[in-house]
This record gives sequence, C-alpha cells and structure tokens, in this order.
Amino acid sequence: MIIIKDHAEFESHLGREIGVSGWHTITQQQINQFAEATIDHQWIHTDPERAQNEGPFKATIAHGYLTVSLLPYFWHQIADVQNLKMQINYAIDSIKFGQAVIVNSRVRLKAKLAAIVNLRGITKATIAVEMEIEGQKKPAYTGAVVFLYHFNA
Repeated sequence: MIIIKDHAEFESHLGREIGVSGWHTITQQQINQFAEATIDHQWIHTDPERAQNEGPFKATIAHGYLTVSLLPYFWHQIADVQNLKMQINYAIDSIKFGQAVIVNSRVRLKAKLAAIVNLRGITKATIAVEMEIEGQKKPAYTGAVVFLYHFNA
C-alpha cells in the first residue's frame, strides 16, 4: 500500500501502476444482498439451481454493478490517501465488462494513475482500473474512476 499526503506526492505516481489489492471472494450471500439492495433479482444472479440448469455459466454470476461497487473497497487497500478534508467519488469513465464473475470467484483490482490535475487546490485523480478474476486471462472489467481530493493545507 502506498501512502499519499498531498497533491505533489500523488502526482509523482503519474503513469505508473499504484498497486494491486488483495483477493476477495464473491459469495452467493453477497450477490443476494446486492440484489436486495438494488431490487435486481434476475435469476442469473439469484437462482443457483436455475443458473446451473439453464444458464450459460452453469452457476450464478455477480451483477456487473456489484463488481464496480467494490472499487472504493479495493482502492483503499491500494492507496492510503491521508491529510484530507474530504474525498468525493466524482466519475466512473469507460467501464467495459470483459467477463462474468462466477459465484465463488476471487477478484482483485489493479490501479494505475492515468491523470491528475490540480483544480484550484482540489486534486482530480483519474485512476485506470482493471478487475482481475483469479485464474482467468480476461478481466471482469477495465475502465477509469475519478476521485476529487480536498487536501488539508
């Protein structure tokens, strides 16, 4: 994990991989809880028996948005951004899903600082992300997230 305390320190990582998170197992319980929270109960996610018998993956799969919603969890394993007044999730850019995440798969996030701008004292950081699935060549998704950091003076 890297520690970042100000804009200049953050900027020093521009164009470089910042790090890789730990692995996380996507369980059926987590999928079901996400379905409840988002009111998305499509059987491909929530009905293991039907998914096994009728689904293309022979098991349930995680919602794509479930995997995206894990970004902050993984990001905080990669970078400890300190000395903050506030952090804002600003944007999600160009997320492209490459492969379904089958239940009980392990996933992790790779992050690279793609761009950074100082907007009158607010750091706008664009992080290129790739969610890897253990044992798979294709990622679950690739894209970029944008965070705004208000560092203390």
